[in-house]
Amino acid sequence: MTIQVARLSDPAVRAFVTAVNAHDRGALRALLAPGATMSDDGSDHDVDDWAEREIFSARGHINVDNESRGGRALLARYRNDTWGEMRTRWLFTVGDDGRISHFETGGA
Repeated sequence: MTIQVARLSDPAVRAFVTAVNAHDRGALRALLAPGATMSDDGSDHDVDDWAEREIFSARGHINVDNESRGGRALLARYRNDTWGEMRTRWLFTVGDDGRISHFETGGA
């Protein structure tokens, strides 16, 4: 069962999912702390390059099925034009300023 994005518990994670689903580069960039990092299936990637390839040019979309850790851990169905739909996990580190300093994604 999908959780409506507006009902996600953590404001930064809610804004991240909203930005991804809207393909809004500016909104996503504004959510990330300076020097933010990310990994995909355990491999570190440049956030901007990864987002362009996996989200924006491939029309990525997140449907959240479950959240935990105060809304900073998600189980979701992620789809894009490159890979189709897959079950994924997302983990977010959010700083005191409310911006995301690190996120991890990968197969669930």
